[in-house]
Amino acid sequence: MKSVVFLCDGMADYPVEALGGRTPLEAASHPHMDEIAQNGLFGLARTVPETMKPGSDNANLSVFGYDPLVYYTGRSPLEAVNMGIDLSPADVAYRCNTVTLSGDGLLEDCIMTDYSAGEISSEESRQLILSMDQLFRSQRVELYPGISYRHCLVLRNATTGATTTPPHDISGKPVKDCLPQGTNGELLLDMMKRSFAVLKDHPVNQARIAQGKNPANCLWFWGEGRKPALSSFREKFGVEKGGVISAVDLIQGIGRCAGLEVLPVDGKITGTYETDFSAKARAAIRALENGCSFVYLHMEGPDECGHHGQIPEKVGCIQDIDQKVIGPVLDYLKKCGEDYSVLIMPDHPTPLRLRTHVSDPVPFALFSTRRKGDQGAASFTEQAAKDTGLLIPQACQLMPMLLG
Repeated sequence: MKSVVFLCDGMADYPVEALGGRTPLEAASHPHMDEIAQNGLFGLARTVPETMKPGSDNANLSVFGYDPLVYYTGRSPLEAVNMGIDLSPADVAYRCNTVTLSGDGLLEDCIMTDYSAGEISSEESRQLILSMDQLFRSQRVELYPGISYRHCLVLRNATTGATTTPPHDISGKPVKDCLPQGTNGELLLDMMKRSFAVLKDHPVNQARIAQGKNPANCLWFWGEGRKPALSSFREKFGVEKGGVISAVDLIQGIGRCAGLEVLPVDGKITGTYETDFSAKARAAIRALENGCSFVYLHMEGPDECGHHGQIPEKVGCIQDIDQKVIGPVLDYLKKCGEDYSVLIMPDHPTPLRLRTHVSDPVPFALFSTRRKGDQGAASFTEQAAKDTGLLIPQACQLMPMLLG
């Protein structure tokens, strides 16, 4: 049997006044999502345990089939694994964003203008991170460049206990009350202040300013954690060969930790609504043709639109996912001559009016040619899922249902 997860990051939302009181899912056309909702198991699932903050890390662990309360050790170590960073059990990793802060005075007086520095390119931010690594590197401190604005700080032989804030949680807000505290807090804050003092003059940022782009004028540390230990997907679910398609280190890192292959994509993969969705579909189909029985197909675009408050872009992104990804892959599965199963869901809502994650249960639709008697609803929307009365209390329960 072939199985595919279509993970539409941050797709769920709240009603939007500019959309006539509809959510982006309600405003968008998505006939392929609707088809699965109509013919499969449809309802709500809780991806984030009530005792945890909503994040793509613990939420995606849930959808992968791993209970975050058992397996979660922090976000950054999952990304570090994908970046090829060798972490010992004694090391602590942090996500490092290159961000845009307002003003040029004290860091404490700044506003979080842009948590992604205008979706800065990987090559530009690589130059910035390497220059900061030269400034900070010691036997204890190491900085590693990643993709776009997403990078990694490693503290060797360190303890955990820092209190940090994801920068996308404070878009357009003062940073004063969100700076690092607790264990390692003084070190992290010192590095942030020093980066803010020097990055504005870096040639990369001077060029970005001249082009009217947001400069990456500060480093922002968050997502503390230690090296994770996931049981393999093969041991847990009996999948002999599976793969992950994603533009972000976090999802690729979860896949690698679970023993899944990170599948190549021939196309411009950005992790935004401008990504090459058709290329992702082609990569999934190619993997299924070449012996993969399971593909986790992650699309970051709706989440980024939610964080940036981009209303028409989020609606358009949902439509593109349905038309350019779900449609072609479903068509292949129907014609492949094998039993198949699919799961469509977001990991968490990223409401446009809040511009950050919330932990509300999310709609899901699960269809399998081996399941009989499922009857969903007419449309894949938040309210339609709620109206079914079905709530899966732990989203990690869905993966055995998909694969079984």
